Amino acid sequence: MAYPGYGGQYGGPMPGMPAQGMPMQGMPGGHMGGPMQGHMGVPMGGAPPQRGYAPYGGGYPGTYGAPPPAANDPMWSYFTAIAGQDGEIDAEELQRCLTQSGFTGSYSPFSLETCRIMIAMLDRDFTGKMGFNEFKDLFAALSGWKQNFMMFDQDRSGTVEPHEMTQAVNAMGYRVSPQGLNAIIKRYNKGGRIYFDDYVACCVKLRALTENFRRRDTMHQGAVTFQYDDFILCTMAI
Repeated sequence: MAYPGYGGQYGGPMPGMPAQGMPMQGMPGGHMGGPMQGHMGVPMGGAPPQRGYAPYGGGYPGTYGAPPPAANDPMWSYFTAIAGQDGEIDAEELQRCLTQSGFTGSYSPFSLETCRIMIAMLDRDFTGKMGFNEFKDLFAALSGWKQNFMMFDQDRSGTVEPHEMTQAVNAMGYRVSPQGLNAIIKRYNKGGRIYFDDYVACCVKLRALTENFRRRDTMHQGAVTFQYDDFILCTMAI
């Protein structure tokens, strides 16, 4: 299976992630529109680690009786307030979190289906939930996608036109063929426009599919061989 282009340089941050130093918009626990402070006082929303993912399994490491490393993180108290008794967040809890935090601003709230695929993007153990590290990674990605969307939604209508969606995809570093871009537009437009919720759903799938492909393209050739079950797992999990 050939792939027309990954976007960005190999080994760098995943496309669709916020640029270095980009402020986190509308984040709980901090000033609206200001940067959220992560571990050791470093502003969140900068370039993610290589491959753009938190360690496998999410959650946090620690020993019995010791405070979690995230205890001093401004987002930790917010995470624990909405997480279930298992210390993880499911799609309904994520939707409630994003709605109550006002993350989407004047845009329509995220649908439950979009929240499900947000979790699936980072859900490497296939639990249908996310831990704290994954929660932070998602908000960093969402902040970058929102900033990108707002660049093209000049009238703040909450929508972009098909040609602007094409520009937005290119701006995130993806190199998609005209046929691929046409398929994206047909899949995500409603009445000739792409709404913010559908735009984010598209970004989630682009990132997840690209990351799955990159992990398998160990020779950096732009082509990989999939077993049928592996292909189903890659495409149906998001």
